Amino acid sequence: MSYNPEIKIIREWQELLKDEFNKPYFIKIKTHYLEAKKQGKIIFPPAKLTFNALNLTPPKNIKVVILGQDPYHGSNFINGIEIPQAMGLSFSVPSPLPPPPSLQNIYKELAQTLDFKIPNHGDLSIWANRGVLLLNAIFSVEKGRAASHQHFGWEEFSDAIIACISKHCQGVVFMLWGNFAKKKAYLIDESKHSIIMAPHPSPLARGFVGSGVFIKANEALKRYNKSLDWSLV
Repeated sequence: MSYNPEIKIIREWQELLKDEFNKPYFIKIKTHYLEAKKQGKIIFPPAKLTFNALNLTPPKNIKVVILGQDPYHGSNFINGIEIPQAMGLSFSVPSPLPPPPSLQNIYKELAQTLDFKIPNHGDLSIWANRGVLLLNAIFSVEKGRAASHQHFGWEEFSDAIIACISKHCQGVVFMLWGNFAKKKAYLIDESKHSIIMAPHPSPLARGFVGSGVFIKANEALKRYNKSLDWSLV
């Protein structure tokens, strides 16, 4: 995305994904993105946060991958200032925005199964810094229009990221919640990694709260001689 100096990816990911950036699908992504900007569309997340998930979690740090689908397309007003919900991390919103419904259910599951205190915010950056790759399959969206960038080619890029992690990393726990995420399991080598599936945490789905996904994740990490602090308070 070199046409916009705000859109950057750290060197470690650039090296691992270098073959992707010149492929036709990635050129199409840049073309669609630039055209949307020329048309005056408001795109979430803000440009500098487009690759926030990759920039906060280098490949060597990855312990867990939590896959989302589409960035939040809404915003909140705090003291008269509009703050986009999307921040380039799946399920996460910037502080001081309140956690959206899906994240509220994630917090409920954590509180029921682990020694987890529910925070008054929805910012998961701490997880990203601890090795949780909060990856959305689609990296951008037009304000107010859910899934509006699903035709850009982003899914091919995120599939390449998942396959790259599977190939180059060891002992990663992949959390695939909901039917969309579960379809990505074929990209993952289960002889090297763990896959934990569950219903989507959205209130429109059923079964996430009570699924034990975080207990299962901790058990899998332990098998790989790893651990993760899920606390956010």
